[in-house]
Amino acid sequence: MYKRVVVTGIGALTPIGNNIKEFSENLFAGKSGAAPITYFDTTNFKTKFACEVKGFDAANYPDIFDRKEIKKHDLYSLFAMVASEEAIKDAGLDFKSIDPNSAGVVWASGIGGIRTFFDEVKGYVTGNGVPRFSPFFVPKMISDIASGHISIRHGLRGPNYGTVSACASSNNAIIDSFNIIRMGKAVIMVVGGSESAINEAGVGGFNAAQALSTRNDDYETASRPFDKNRDGFVIGEGAGGLVLEEYEHAKARGARIHAEIIGGGMSGDAYHLTAPHPEGLGAIAVMNSALKDAGINVEDVDYINVHGTSTPLGDIAELNAVKKVFGDHAYKLSISSTKSMTGHLLGAAGAVETIACILAMKEGTVPPTINFQEKDEQIDYNLNLTLNSSQKREINIALNNVFGFGGHNASVLLKKI
Repeated sequence: MYKRVVVTGIGALTPIGNNIKEFSENLFAGKSGAAPITYFDTTNFKTKFACEVKGFDAANYPDIFDRKEIKKHDLYSLFAMVASEEAIKDAGLDFKSIDPNSAGVVWASGIGGIRTFFDEVKGYVTGNGVPRFSPFFVPKMISDIASGHISIRHGLRGPNYGTVSACASSNNAIIDSFNIIRMGKAVIMVVGGSESAINEAGVGGFNAAQALSTRNDDYETASRPFDKNRDGFVIGEGAGGLVLEEYEHAKARGARIHAEIIGGGMSGDAYHLTAPHPEGLGAIAVMNSALKDAGINVEDVDYINVHGTSTPLGDIAELNAVKKVFGDHAYKLSISSTKSMTGHLLGAAGAVETIACILAMKEGTVPPTINFQEKDEQIDYNLNLTLNSSQKREINIALNNVFGFGGHNASVLLKKI
């Protein structure tokens, strides 16, 4: 018999808040995290804005890093350490009193240390081909290193690895950790995702793929899911961290429980490198898989935090898939895209949006889809898309969808407890 799995800790570092309190306040207030890019000169770039984390300085976290330690991390890894630390403190965990072999880490990143990679290769090229690479180059760059840093800091010897499935990465990390605990292979897992790809290579690459919005004259409203004039996603950065715990273990130590994870689904589109399946076959399959795994009916779901990236094809395909899966109940659901506020955090999206679902259940409030202005004739607005303002609603079960380049789809189901 499977064990129950609950969330006992949450932590966030996002474009709309550098901790859970700030993130929650701005999430329900409908704050846009978009602003002009500060990391590099955007003069020659099609897109000149992004959803950066504001005011972050690792030196402001001396309890986590000393100055020498900071140099061993790419920014995505620094983000991971901060968000995971907040989640661990929120869970009230003292790992000294827990068997280190029973606690592990699964941490996601879609791209990993792209900033480090770009800077090191640029240094090689501008240095006339003389190889003066940093000894930390490879350890800073690789996408699994954040999980390694977290496990080393806390002495966790249980399952430890990174998941990479583009924008689905951190939902895959949550599902993996959920399965590890419910099968009895660990009692605690630190899980989440982080990303920091707002540099010349990241923005230039996504521009070349025609994936990013170029609404430079109105950047604050550029992430506009379900709006007729949406023109691509807004790249974001940050991290979301969660502590997952076996229910009886959490209850025995008197832990505060935020929510229960009751199911996870995974699927593939098997269609295109970057475009969603036009009939939403992968999206339909992943939601059905999650519902079956949880053993619940479509009528049990109250809220869906959709992938909703603000791309012309993606938003339509996902909403059509929701209607196929949920039938008449689709019109009784609350639906929103929090990417309208945070931008698209790529490999960190699933973790941050799972936290948004938890906060929505706790607050009894659906976060909004901001920036909506004009209807698209291909979208059914009889669906409750929570346009522009939060809505009060009791949420007992929430579904979080994330889909990634390569046709990777992952859905997580959560229950209020």
